[in-house]
Amino acid sequence: MSGRANGHRSNDSIEELRRENAQLRRELEQSEAERRRIDGERARLERELARVKDELEAARRAGTRQAAPFSKGAPKRRPRRPGRKPGADYGRQGHRRPPPVVHEVYDVPLPPTCLACGGAVDETHVAAQYQEDLPLVQPIVRRFDVHVGRCDACQQRVQGRHPLQTSDALGAAAVQLGPQAVAVAVSLNKQFGLSFGKTATLFRDRFGLTVTRGALVRALHRAAAQAQPTYAALCETVRMSPVVVPDETGWKVAAVLHWLWVFATASTTVYAIRAGRGFADAAAVLGADFAGALSRDGWAPYRQFTQAAHQTCLAHLLRRCRLLQIDHPRARFPARVAAVLRHALTVRDRAAAGTISTHGAAVARGHLIAQLATLLEQPGTIPDVQRFARHLDVEFTAVFSFLFDPRLDATNWRAEQALRPAVITRKVCGGGNRTPRGADTQQVLASVLRTAQQRGLDTADLFGTLLRAPTPIVSPALFPSAPSVN
Repeated sequence: MSGRANGHRSNDSIEELRRENAQLRRELEQSEAERRRIDGERARLERELARVKDELEAARRAGTRQAAPFSKGAPKRRPRRPGRKPGADYGRQGHRRPPPVVHEVYDVPLPPTCLACGGAVDETHVAAQYQEDLPLVQPIVRRFDVHVGRCDACQQRVQGRHPLQTSDALGAAAVQLGPQAVAVAVSLNKQFGLSFGKTATLFRDRFGLTVTRGALVRALHRAAAQAQPTYAALCETVRMSPVVVPDETGWKVAAVLHWLWVFATASTTVYAIRAGRGFADAAAVLGADFAGALSRDGWAPYRQFTQAAHQTCLAHLLRRCRLLQIDHPRARFPARVAAVLRHALTVRDRAAAGTISTHGAAVARGHLIAQLATLLEQPGTIPDVQRFARHLDVEFTAVFSFLFDPRLDATNWRAEQALRPAVITRKVCGGGNRTPRGADTQQVLASVLRTAQQRGLDTADLFGTLLRAPTPIVSPALFPSAPSVN
């Protein structure tokens, strides 16, 4: 009897265990389903977060883009009058000064009677009014009667060349653009970003000079070929400069992504269009052993110039501080770093103005270095802020270099400004150049134009000299020691 009872109890226990096992399996399946749902929701939220971050970054870039739309958002209902407001705080009243040279003088007598009432008019004084105008421009057409002969000794063809000629071409290529016209076309396209079509229209409508877009393109290629030795000399000048400010931006060559590099000094600027954005591309211009000083942004390849002194751009660091303050308003690290950087700029300005002694500037510099080092020890727990702190730690030795060497700029503004004309050209020309030859022409002519502008030179005379040279030469205007044109 007891055996059968024990058997019943064993069967009941097994059945209970089976039910419990089935219940656990159902709960496990439910847990797995819930886990999969949570994982899917988390993945969806991560994708949504990435999308929102991309949109936020795109909106930020659109707000600071050089060629942003003229109007942003809805207009104000009651906009304030533009310009300075009248009153005691207006400042100096500006006006155009009388021109130093007057080419034409016209006498403007009084009318015989008053135009209002018809009464007699008595003259009280004579006042001067000036009018500055542009002359009507008509093209100058020169014909060169080129004498052609043959050498009695070697039977080689020989022809004469006038100092005003820019080419020896005859026959189908006998009609050419003169050096002044080519110089204007170079400035309009490479300096002011005017397309070849619009340049041709301007030549036709305002100068009476009919030229096709293709002819302008070929003329600029010839100008670049004549300026090639000058470009090489500019690259050598930058390579030997004590301080260089580099930067780079995207550029297309034959619809393929390249990079437009700029290397700027106080008196020289060199552009280089390269296929890459790495150290080798920068070293192709500066040289891998460049031993001067670089005022640059935080792009990592610049740090590979190990023999150079470095100054990282404080404007870029301050911008990152502002963005972090917007994204993470509770984080204290970005605001404290920004305060240290702004204090460093104040010390620089006071040292330049002479309101702080050399010893005082050195003491302030030491305090700033110590403050930044202390901040980097505790950046907080926010990943974006920690990432910024790691970047500052890598750039630490290059943050305050401008306080040690007054020649260094605290920002890379020279390179940023040098890139602006190129950015305009990029928008006009569909992102860059259509051919590698066009890219070479772009970098050569843009470098010569920008450097001439920095040095206050007349680009028309400069290119006129280069174009009239029988063979490519180094520009005597940019390099006075260069050999003159015969």
